[in-house]
Amino acid sequence: MNCIRLGSRESRLAVIQAEIVRDALLAAHPQMNVEIKTYKTTGDRILDRPLDEIGGKGLFTKELELALLAGEIDMIVHSYKDVPMEVDTRIPIVGVLPRGDARDALVLPAGADEIDIRKPIGCSSKRRALQLRALYPGCVVAPVRGNVITRLEKLDGGQFGALVLAAAGLTRLGLEARISRFFSPDEMLPAACQGILALQARAELDCSLLSGVCDEQAWLISVAERSFVRTLDGGCSSPVAAHGVVADGVLSLTGFDVEEAGETLRFERICGAPQDGETLGRMLALAMREARCGV
Repeated sequence: MNCIRLGSRESRLAVIQAEIVRDALLAAHPQMNVEIKTYKTTGDRILDRPLDEIGGKGLFTKELELALLAGEIDMIVHSYKDVPMEVDTRIPIVGVLPRGDARDALVLPAGADEIDIRKPIGCSSKRRALQLRALYPGCVVAPVRGNVITRLEKLDGGQFGALVLAAAGLTRLGLEARISRFFSPDEMLPAACQGILALQARAELDCSLLSGVCDEQAWLISVAERSFVRTLDGGCSSPVAAHGVVADGVLSLTGFDVEEAGETLRFERICGAPQDGETLGRMLALAMREARCGV
């Protein structure tokens, strides 16, 4: 294949991430021509309502997936944390790049050196909101929608006392200086696959062209994290998260959920061979579901 057409959302961050993939492909295949085509998704258009009220994360992928199925593009570049747990088998995830920073980060208004407690902390997920309230008892948390730049404009415009954003996105945008502090995974467990860029393509794609581009360790970790979330989402409805680390040949997977009746946060961990990530994620999720729901 001499030309690859990459599909991306229109935001500045999404295009930068597509450019990261483009540059990796060109480094592996200098003679290849790589184009980037951008699309506005439904999730990008509807900004006045929380995602869980309008259809969830699939609203950020639908238009791109239709373009892929129609042959308009050859691959989609995703922030893997934004990809729904169930993926159309005709257009599977075919690889992931090395993981960026998986942590969440606290961002203050320009010129500020502490949180203005009179204003809410803006964040985009129940996962973050619940963990924020545990870290900062009594804080007010409010939803914030829009791309990173739009959210920062709202912050600097006085709508929020602080924001919580993915560190990887800020870094890719060259906005590391806006980070006031990082939350360690022990303080705020990241979303499954946070910091990972994923590639989605038609099933017949010759994946040999991804040699030298994709990362096996990030792939094994992503399998475990998504297995955990997929299994728990199939049961009681609750914010869930998972974060895996491979060290000395062992995968350590931490899972997070919250008790249905309240806001009691629960964290559990399982360890095993990285190649067994699918099983490890499912085992951890089933154990936590049994403890939470009594099933």
